[in-house]
Amino acid sequence: MKIKDIDHLTIVVTNLEQTMRFYHEVFDLPIISMDADHLAIQISHQKVIFVTETIATKEGIHAPTPGASSISLIVKDSLDYVINHLANYGVDVVVGPVEIHGSNGQMNAVSVYDPDHNLIQLCETK
Repeated sequence: MKIKDIDHLTIVVTNLEQTMRFYHEVFDLPIISMDADHLAIQISHQKVIFVTETIATKEGIHAPTPGASSISLIVKDSLDYVINHLANYGVDVVVGPVEIHGSNGQMNAVSVYDPDHNLIQLCETK
């Protein structure tokens, strides 16, 4: 078998409305859809779906746990801009800036928590 790409990732959260505000307002990510059970955002050609623990369990996720996910996003802006932008929204940087080696090579990164303490790494390519 040869895997071609990632279609979507699912992240478990406690409150879809709060999650929507964070990812849409702070990260300016477009909302694809939202209903009482699911929130979907677009990142490049991939989709990230957010669900609550109850829905995750119904959909077969074995041990749904808010705050147990980590995702790394590549930003178009400079890391200095990103840090200032986060500060304007009251979002604390919890790690960084640090140098990391990602799938696109060496990058500088900072990490923040979303409202459920999922770790979000924001990376600037070199």
